[in-house]
Amino acid sequence: MTINRRELLGYSAAALGVAAVGLPHIAKAAAGELTIAYNVNLPSWDPTTGPSAVNPTIQGLYQSVFDQFIPQKPDLSFAPGLLTEWGWNDDRTKVTMTVREGVTWHDGSPFTPEDVVWSLQRAGDEKTGNPIQFVWKNVSNFKIDGNKITGDVVQFDPVYFKWMSFLTGYILPKAYYEKVGAEGFEKAPIGTGPYMVEKFERNAFLRLKANPTYWGGKPAFENVTIKFVTDAGSRVAEIESGSSQVTLEIPYEEYDRLIAKDGLAGSCKPVSDIGMIFFNDIEAMLDKNVRQAAVMAVDKELLVKRLLRGYGQPIATLETPEYTAFDASIKVEHNPEKAKELLAASGYSPEKPVKFTIQTTKGFKPKDYEMIQAIVGMWRKVGIEATIEVYEIAKHYELRAADKLAPAAFYNWGNAIGDPTTSTGFAMYGPSPHSVWDSQDLIDMINPLWGEKDEAKRVAGWKAVDKYIAEQAYVLPLMQYAQPIVHAKGVNVVQHVSGALLPALMTPA
Repeated sequence: MTINRRELLGYSAAALGVAAVGLPHIAKAAAGELTIAYNVNLPSWDPTTGPSAVNPTIQGLYQSVFDQFIPQKPDLSFAPGLLTEWGWNDDRTKVTMTVREGVTWHDGSPFTPEDVVWSLQRAGDEKTGNPIQFVWKNVSNFKIDGNKITGDVVQFDPVYFKWMSFLTGYILPKAYYEKVGAEGFEKAPIGTGPYMVEKFERNAFLRLKANPTYWGGKPAFENVTIKFVTDAGSRVAEIESGSSQVTLEIPYEEYDRLIAKDGLAGSCKPVSDIGMIFFNDIEAMLDKNVRQAAVMAVDKELLVKRLLRGYGQPIATLETPEYTAFDASIKVEHNPEKAKELLAASGYSPEKPVKFTIQTTKGFKPKDYEMIQAIVGMWRKVGIEATIEVYEIAKHYELRAADKLAPAAFYNWGNAIGDPTTSTGFAMYGPSPHSVWDSQDLIDMINPLWGEKDEAKRVAGWKAVDKYIAEQAYVLPLMQYAQPIVHAKGVNVVQHVSGALLPALMTPA
């Protein structure tokens, strides 16, 4: 099985603050009210089409309004949701699903198996614009019998059901969507999720109201206001002044300072996101010595200790300990002297450095820009002169999809389902628009793994790919992130390992 760039294309793709400082506002807020200072804007309300659908940072907003086929618990384990049962037959030629009964849409209309089938068919139709269409197309000819659904497997995909908990894996209302159309749905979205959209001002805020008939139980907070505060300093001001009761993704030194203040608390636990630097197979990165030197020169332990204040875990591959194909035996040494030797073999030195551009975001993740500054400093000592270019995250998606990233580019990769196909696979498989490394050797290693039915053989295959990538230095994995969340002590916050900040999991203390 092979996947081409066209099939995969599209996967990737308002500072508010006050200066006053005081105790958190939660003590004065009306009962049932919650305000969250969020770190990104919400560009679109369709969670199944366009670049927004595959932006991991906004999935928490989507999951507040819509239900996925199969939800994940905070520890990433799969749980019954709108589908209560799912699976394959013995020879992997059919899928079966059982649909939850007694659920209603936000407009009061009944949720039915037809909604499930329509959502799956729409997702698998290339004309719809679902960026994960190449997964959803693999099952067709759905049939409904009561609350049971069967489908025929067109091409076996071992992670088909895992995708039902991941990007674009949402069920939308067939009758309502067909009635109002795409434009009408954008203006007035409805789902079956724990919250209903009350008001939405693009680039400003989102107002949610608790769904009183939610099948999973009505959320504790009746009204939730989510402010889109893209500047980290302004998010700090929001929580410190009490204008917001919850915020996330702030600098770690600010996290430590804030949680020491009266009235505030927080959590900072590992999530499924990793920090990494893509290498593009252009210019200097075609030289293996340069790539290996660039990897060996970086002291990841020091980056985590100094810049992230110990919040984070250095990694050697694109897999974290929670991922299916994590292999602790794969090591990449930090060895600046060896890096100098490799560069010298290609004619470079600190006095005659190899030169290239590295792209990065600034403020999107805690200390992202400062981390790249530090890495550039480490590179300079061994004979690499890198020029930093700052861009917005949306620009990264655009350039990556077009295979036009610089020779090096920082990114945070989210992989809530922890499968190697959605980490190493998409990030490193040449025909994928999520990858900019196109060498045939890696394509040939990965090709057989897409449809491998033997799970042990599939995972072993991905571990071998990860080891080979580390040996060839085709990418620079940096660390697994810990996500800082600060909140008023009047609010209990349950941290989700996916990184999604979910108001439905929050309760009054």
